[in-house]
Amino acid sequence: MTAAEFAKADIDAIVEKLTIEESTALITGVGWWHTAAIPRLGVPAIKVSDGPNGVRGQHFFNGSPAKCIPCATALGATWDPELVRELGARILAPEAKLRTASVLLAPTVNIQRSPLGGRSFESFAEDPVLSGTLASAYINGVQSEGVACTIKHLVCNDQENARMGSNSIVSPRALREVYLLPFQIAQRDAKPWAIMTSYNLVNGTHASENRELIEGILRGEWGFDGLVMSDWYGVYSLDQSIKAGVDLEMPGVRNWRTPNLIERGLVSHKLTVDDLKARARKVLETVQRASKHIPEVVDRSVGAEDPPTEFAEDVALLRRAAAASIVLLRNEGGVLPLDKSKLKRVAIIGPNAKTRTIYGGGSAQIRSLYAVSPYEGIVRALGNDVQVSYVEGVRSFKSLASLDYELVNPDGKRGWRMEYYNHSAEHPEKALDTPVRVFDVTETSIRLNDHKLDFLTPQWSLKLRGSLTPRDADGEFEFGLTVSGRAKLFVDGQLVVDNWTKQRKGPHFFGRGTEEECGKIAVRKGVQYDILVEYSNISGPTETDSSTGAVFIPCVRLSGAPVVDADEQLRAAEEAAKAADVAIVVVGLNAEWESETFDRTTLALPARTDELVHRVAKANARTVVVNQSGSAVDMPWVTEVPGVLQAWYLGNSAGDGIADVLFGEVNPSAKMSLTFPRRLQDVPSYLHFGGKEGPVHYSEDLFVGYKHYVDREIAPLFPFGFGLSYTSFEYSGLKLSQTTLAATNAADLALAVTISISNTGSRAGTEIVQVYVSPPPHPLGEPLPSRVLRGFARAADLKPGESRNVTVALDKYAFSSWDEERKAWVVRKGTFGISVAASSVDIKFTATVDVSKTLYWNGV
Repeated sequence: MTAAEFAKADIDAIVEKLTIEESTALITGVGWWHTAAIPRLGVPAIKVSDGPNGVRGQHFFNGSPAKCIPCATALGATWDPELVRELGARILAPEAKLRTASVLLAPTVNIQRSPLGGRSFESFAEDPVLSGTLASAYINGVQSEGVACTIKHLVCNDQENARMGSNSIVSPRALREVYLLPFQIAQRDAKPWAIMTSYNLVNGTHASENRELIEGILRGEWGFDGLVMSDWYGVYSLDQSIKAGVDLEMPGVRNWRTPNLIERGLVSHKLTVDDLKARARKVLETVQRASKHIPEVVDRSVGAEDPPTEFAEDVALLRRAAAASIVLLRNEGGVLPLDKSKLKRVAIIGPNAKTRTIYGGGSAQIRSLYAVSPYEGIVRALGNDVQVSYVEGVRSFKSLASLDYELVNPDGKRGWRMEYYNHSAEHPEKALDTPVRVFDVTETSIRLNDHKLDFLTPQWSLKLRGSLTPRDADGEFEFGLTVSGRAKLFVDGQLVVDNWTKQRKGPHFFGRGTEEECGKIAVRKGVQYDILVEYSNISGPTETDSSTGAVFIPCVRLSGAPVVDADEQLRAAEEAAKAADVAIVVVGLNAEWESETFDRTTLALPARTDELVHRVAKANARTVVVNQSGSAVDMPWVTEVPGVLQAWYLGNSAGDGIADVLFGEVNPSAKMSLTFPRRLQDVPSYLHFGGKEGPVHYSEDLFVGYKHYVDREIAPLFPFGFGLSYTSFEYSGLKLSQTTLAATNAADLALAVTISISNTGSRAGTEIVQVYVSPPPHPLGEPLPSRVLRGFARAADLKPGESRNVTVALDKYAFSSWDEERKAWVVRKGTFGISVAASSVDIKFTATVDVSKTLYWNGV
């Protein structure tokens, strides 16, 4: 049976014919990225793929180069559903098809309880309405092209520390009104084909075992009819996850749902055949749905991947998206946009200037098709008539930098050569003389979790060979070596780093690796040095554990950088700034600081970054700071510099997008998707975030993000919804479609809020209109947020002097809260406030509307 034929198959008949073994196979992944095929019944396998900002395909290591869109917080800052939908349809879905992937493991809609969350950059916003609206656009874009979306992670996966055992203790109201709401909005507006459960417990029960969440709310109340899959290794039981409604356990490596365990579940009557077939049916329905839309994907052999393609229109879209995500935070004296015709000397300074910081760490990482650094984008925009100086200023990487663009393989091409060696059967510790496989790769971080290694003996070795030619001055060069396994680094035959004999456990490679071990050598500019890393898949002893053994995921990373004098770098940055007409300082975080598996511990920028900005600002009054981070950071220097851009992680065209905003090719319209606090102690979850063991109390309850700052009257550094423009706007003429809502059914509630927006400046620009709703007092006196975002709209591309009416439509969601007693949504009789605003703290006009009758509802 072909995929086209399976698209028309009778699922009932196939379910009836399934054996226990076939049912077990269907509800368990195959390897890391596939579902099971059932050839006897004509059921094809389909592939799933990470992740939110690009489509990796089926390989963490040496995968197909991919296009990378801005991270979710950047997309959140656009407040532009149409742009997000376009990225889904034109970039992500075609990329998935190129990699024969039927299911994209995205988007992420977890709420940013704290900016310290390691995966904050993967989520759209701290607000559920903005998150749910943009998630719906993302899903509709991807699924319009026949590729499934997997909205994740259900629910409260809001920290990374101890994520598999942390217990999110959250009130029913906060769970419904904050954390589940974006999923509910997406189900209403986009109907994702799949959903992924989170790692953590929710009120005492793991999400993958939480029948109330999956069968009760998701399927029962909301009518979700798609596939429920686990996060990778997010299943902790056999019968409980199946009974709770998790259809597919991922991955199919070291999993629970094996034939032996299923048999035990059946004979003990903890499971029935009907339980297995109910889960298998959902997998079959998803495979059939994929077959109807993209038969050419599911027909291809497992592992087949097309070469990447790049289209000029795609590059233009990625560049437009990057620029549209950048928030103009400060522009004193109109320092921005920079006028290129008046610039003779420009200093580009900072640790992020020449790095290609285009995504955060963990599942979001891909092998990018191309990447434009801020330095490259700015220099290209300036052209040849402006003198540009560059100084790094400070080092801000946690580990030494990747050598992806520094090494050359034995054939003189970028990268290095991997040689696999089997070991002798008689002497397992001894490698044979002839390699069994040879690969040339461009990545110096080798992670082989989904790489086929079945041609190797249980114990095996790698030799990685290349050469390095320093381009800077004579001096010292420091190398770093991080492994899961063991390795040694030789330079010109000399042992430089030993991460073999004695090891220190560290956080790398999803917590399975060692600490980075380092070594230095003296080098001369222009001289070629031979690099050899010898690796074994057997772990080494540590100071506390002398045992060794084959590692689960073999990994090795070579890194390095010239040794610099930190004080001299800072002095050089000052001198460059003094000599320039303008100093552009590019700072921020990267995939080492914001990543899956761990949370940040501070809002501070790394190392001596703040000192760098202070000193440059003192040296040049025309200093502009560009910050790249996926979430909030401290900015103790913010009042010392006239210009600040928040640039997030912007994808392939990051540098070009930054340049477009700096030089006025694009008038910034983005607004903050989360609050930047003045200090960590001001964060709502400050005392209740990041516990490593046991319960995590969501004690801020409904007061997440801007709601906390507004009602506690805490002035943030930059508020939610804030963003400047190179033009100015005036609000006038607020009108409500009615002043009394007299519906007898919640579904009939509707209010149109209309405001006139005028461009009073000299440039065309876009303004984002935000509508907040203030509820009447709670009948029992419970504290309520004084205003909550309930809708927004864009007054796009207004010409100077142009005015336009903008309307925001509000429905039952805008006036509803969760009634814990009735276990239903309620619209309470009373007077609601309507605020039209330019940010959560910049209210332009207010009005009121009366609801004449209390109404209850469930579902979507």
